[in-house]
This record gives sequence, C-alpha cells and structure tokens, in this order.
Amino acid sequence: MPRILIIEDEESVRENLLDLLEAEGFQTIAAANGKIGINLAISEVPDLILCDMMMPEIDGYGVLTALRQNSSTATIPFIFLTAKSAKSDFRQGMDMGADDYITKPFTRSELLSAIMNRLEKYATLKRYLSPQTGINNLSPKMQLLEISLHRAIQQHNFQEFEIYYQPIVDIASGKIVGAESLLRWQSPELGMIYPTAFIPLAESTGLIVPIGKWVLKRVCEQIKSWRDAGIRSLIVAVNLSVIEFNQPDFIQNVVNYISINNLEPDDLKIELTESMIMQDVNSAIATMSKLQSLGIKIAIDDFGTGYSSLIYLKNLPINTLKIDRYFIHNVANDSQKSAIAKALIQMAHNLNLNVVAEGVETEAELGFLRQNNCNYMQGFLYSRPLSAVEFERKFFVQ
Repeated sequence: MPRILIIEDEESVRENLLDLLEAEGFQTIAAANGKIGINLAISEVPDLILCDMMMPEIDGYGVLTALRQNSSTATIPFIFLTAKSAKSDFRQGMDMGADDYITKPFTRSELLSAIMNRLEKYATLKRYLSPQTGINNLSPKMQLLEISLHRAIQQHNFQEFEIYYQPIVDIASGKIVGAESLLRWQSPELGMIYPTAFIPLAESTGLIVPIGKWVLKRVCEQIKSWRDAGIRSLIVAVNLSVIEFNQPDFIQNVVNYISINNLEPDDLKIELTESMIMQDVNSAIATMSKLQSLGIKIAIDDFGTGYSSLIYLKNLPINTLKIDRYFIHNVANDSQKSAIAKALIQMAHNLNLNVVAEGVETEAELGFLRQNNCNYMQGFLYSRPLSAVEFERKFFVQ
C-alpha cells in the first residue's frame, strides 16, 4: 500500500487521520510540526503528503516551498488540509505547487477520494512521461497488483473474490434489518487486499465494470439464498463507483438480476456517495429517479460535509442518509461532532429520510445515537463485516 506522511500540529486531527488511513490499509508516518515534516519527507520519501496549512513556526506554505525545492521530494503529491475557506488561500497554495486541498471538517469519503485521485494521477503522469517503460513506472507492488487483478478476473473468473456483509441494526429494537455488502480480494500473491487498494486501479483500467456486475449478481444471488432459507426481512446494500453508475446498461442489469432471482425491488439498496452525485447532479437524479420508480431503495453513503449537495438534498430521490464514521467517532465527548450529528439526524428526519450511523464502536456512541433518535447503526460495536456463511451462522442459525 502507498505510504502517506501526515503533517498536522493538532493532535486530535492527526490521530483521527492516522486511525482512518491505517484502517484503510495505508502505511502512515506522522509529524507534529512543519520542521519534523520536512525532515521526514526527505528521509522517508512518502508516496503522498497531507499537510495542515496553518501551523506555528513553519506553516504549510513553508513546508511546500522547502519540499518543492528538493529534488527527492519535488514531485510528491501534496494535499493541503485547511479550515480556511477564502479562495485566495487556496489559490496561493495551488500556485506554489500544491496538488489539492481539503477543507476541514471533511468526510472519510472526501479524504480517500482526494488521496486516490492524486495517487492515480501521479502514477498516470509517470507512465505518460516515460511511455517506453509502460507499467514499469509503477512501484513493484502496484505492478504486481495490476497483473494479479487482471488474472483474478480474466483467468480465475472472480474465484479469488468474496463478498462480506456488515449488519445494519435498528437502534430501537436491536434487530438486524439490513447489511452492507463489502468486497474482499484474497490474492494468492498479495494476501487479503481491501477495496481502497484495488478499486482505484480497477477504475483506471476499466476493470471496475466487470467487477461491479459480478458483485451485483452475487449479492442478488445471496439475497435469494437467504430468502429461500426463510430470512426475509434483510435489505442488502451495494456500493457503486461512478463508472458503474454511468454505464448505459446499469439499470437493465439491476432489473435483470432482480428478476432472475425472483426478488422484490426493495430487497436491494443502492449506495452512492455525495461526490458521485455532485459530478453531474441532473444526470444522477435522472438515474436515481428511474431506480426509485422501480422500487429500488437508494442511500447516500458517507454523508457529512458535502455543502454543495445540501442545496439539492430535498430534490434527491433517496430513502436513507448514512452519516460518515468521522462524525460518529467519539461523538458523545466531542461537542463539535455532537452538534453536527444532531443537525444531520434532525435534517434527515425533516426530509422523511432514515438515518444510518456508520462506524459505531462504543456504547457511548450508541447511547448518543439512541438519545437523538437515529434510526440505524452499523459498526464494530455490533459486528465486523462477515462472510455470508459467518453472517448467517452468527445471526440467523439457532
């Protein structure tokens, strides 16, 4: 996995970033100030740098200037983290050579999307600048990952892939009402690989299309298997990439898999991210409306600080908001997160939407959600993601 250097003087933010990125499988290095950050960047040469814009002594601008002047760090992708909102601040950073910026507070989805986009563009740029070496411009591990991904799909026909399921629980009753499907890849060469490692590669190579179709097909088959076993109240959610969502035959594929497995449309839920919808709002609404007219439920995943989407939220044909785990972590003790989470729950209820809190890990977090009338939760407090066999055995076999 890529190695990321975090330069952030605020300890709570730095620790949250470390926890989030390590949970996604990234290697991480951390620096508590700009001076340490510069030294670590030069000595460790990470694959990407996240740097706070405002720090004492050497601020983010000073860090960026120093790194861009050093030949070993000059081309490392650099993303500013900032609480500022003035365009002049962003423009200054970009003019100095920053690749991107993320405004605090940000969601897990926004952070991962920015990181993956920068890593992918950097890899593509290296290949473009040295076309004679092609794939060899990737790191040895990324080369092996790309080769292995092609083989897993084309030669081994998805046999190395497995779909895990994390339960979604009704907070009031404590009963399981649904599950989120999560793809895992057990590579013989590389071991267990999580989606954050291979999905961006799959998107850049076009392999995400057959992967997405396979996931949708397998999930519908699994729902049928559970229905046949008498498990009838479980709604299963499938995450989509923007490339899958925009495929011309996407809706027809969904209809076909539902029909072939003799399912009801509301047995399936489609999860989309804010960033996907905001890329082309009108087109997204049109596709979402068609899905909802068929009876298929739609959720917005990792919901949080997508300010622009709030304008369109009341017009989006959706059933559920899923609050990003960033706002749930330590929500009972963090006044800012508490205020945001309360506002999101209330707003969703005012729009007649259900709310799912993601990443619930403690009884205190669950207590906060129960007190504020959040509908559903998922997270390690209840269960980690499980294989279909484990899921059925743990929750439905007496």
